[in-house]
Amino acid sequence: MYRSDELLKARITEQLYEKKIRPEERPAFHLTPRVGWMNDPNGFSWYQGEYHMFYQYNPYDTQWGPMHWGHAVTKDLIRWENRPCALAPDTFPDREAGCFSGDAAELPDGRHLLMYTGCRREKHLDGTICDVQTQNLAIGDGVDYQKYPGNPVLSELDLPEGASRIDFRDPKIWRESDGSWRCVVANRAEDETGQLLLFTSLDAFHWSYLSKLAVNHGRFGRMWECPDYFVLDGKSVILMSPQDMEPDSLGFHAGNNVLCMIGHLDEEDENGCFREEFVHPVDDGIDFYATQTVLSPDGRRILTGWMQSWDTVPYRVDNAKWFGQVSLPRELTIRDGRLIQRPVRELEQYRTDKAERRNVAVDDSRVFADPALSGRIADLIFEIRPEEDCREVEIRFAEGGSHYCSVTYRSQDQTLTIDRSHSGVIRDVLHSRTAKVSAADGSLKLRMILDRYSAEIFVNDGETVMSMTHYADPEAAGISVRARGEAAVDITRYLLNI
Repeated sequence: MYRSDELLKARITEQLYEKKIRPEERPAFHLTPRVGWMNDPNGFSWYQGEYHMFYQYNPYDTQWGPMHWGHAVTKDLIRWENRPCALAPDTFPDREAGCFSGDAAELPDGRHLLMYTGCRREKHLDGTICDVQTQNLAIGDGVDYQKYPGNPVLSELDLPEGASRIDFRDPKIWRESDGSWRCVVANRAEDETGQLLLFTSLDAFHWSYLSKLAVNHGRFGRMWECPDYFVLDGKSVILMSPQDMEPDSLGFHAGNNVLCMIGHLDEEDENGCFREEFVHPVDDGIDFYATQTVLSPDGRRILTGWMQSWDTVPYRVDNAKWFGQVSLPRELTIRDGRLIQRPVRELEQYRTDKAERRNVAVDDSRVFADPALSGRIADLIFEIRPEEDCREVEIRFAEGGSHYCSVTYRSQDQTLTIDRSHSGVIRDVLHSRTAKVSAADGSLKLRMILDRYSAEIFVNDGETVMSMTHYADPEAAGISVRARGEAAVDITRYLLNI
């Protein structure tokens, strides 16, 4: 199979430089780039007995740069194995700016199909330069991929009137029960806000415009990115990542979000056939963006995302050899009009060293800290029962010396705050975020998944999720509980041996 000079250079670079990164310098079970920079996960798919994950990748620097597709595989969604770089910016549609986000699927003949956005730079007679985005294909065997000679398969010639050729990206592809194919692509509409365009194909190679799937009309941020569409528990679901949102009463924060729409399709309406019934954030934490889902062989819909945010990219370790990580995969269901997210059940097989404490009493003068319940790579369950006078219960983790990260529950206003301000940070960017939580009787259940450089908090069995990265001293593994007012707490801790 032909491999361009650009692809060979990337593969040689990652082979040479990944050897300089010791395993303990990485997370234990969150996927990171082999070297350099990672952003959006791409092409999350099941192929030839493994889950494949691709990702936006710059192997030459820990900053965003010319976009390649990195590649890794896993059999259990926990332990990842690197594969060689899959795509490099080496053809006309993508040479100047790169191979942007997209998806993957298995063709009927057993080949692995990648669909990605190519970005090229166009210079006009007046000297101005703009990026033009098109959708392109590559076909391979799970290791090597050849770009389709008919690229691009979707360009400005396929767009409806008023659709931007500059912001036209991130295809999500799937096959319908009748054997035909669909893909949804993010686009900027005439009103300068996002819309999702639906395309159809009989063979996955020749595409035509079908309709608008969803239209923003200026409600949720500006441009929409990384769309996903699937059916779950009898409902149609759209996930996408709006840019430049203002905070609102639905719980969205300022900046970049991930939005979930639950509803149904009205295929008779060409002006946006998706009918929303419920809309809410997917993750209320600091670091989460650009989701992808896959349907597992046993029928579970599994989600993952870039556990980072464009708003917090300056928060990093100086001289690190990698940047960016993918969230722990999550199983999805729908309950009472809300997307429920739980850590994939495969994580539980790595639990070890269980420790429990029941009815731990904490108040203004009693702090609970037991070295037997410490852990930096751990799966923790807290059940918090505040008394009527309790103003807040704070859980500290990655604690060592004067440094720690925290999760604080305030039962009187039913909020949960995650905070890394005291983890040894030296960058003045966003370090805390607060979300509303549901606690009818005041009690709250938290499941906290800790890795070396992150925390993902699942509230009330996945009703709300809050994710964040942190770079506390890797040796800091203390866990403590304290309160203002009286509370009782049940604690279960498992170490994760991965």
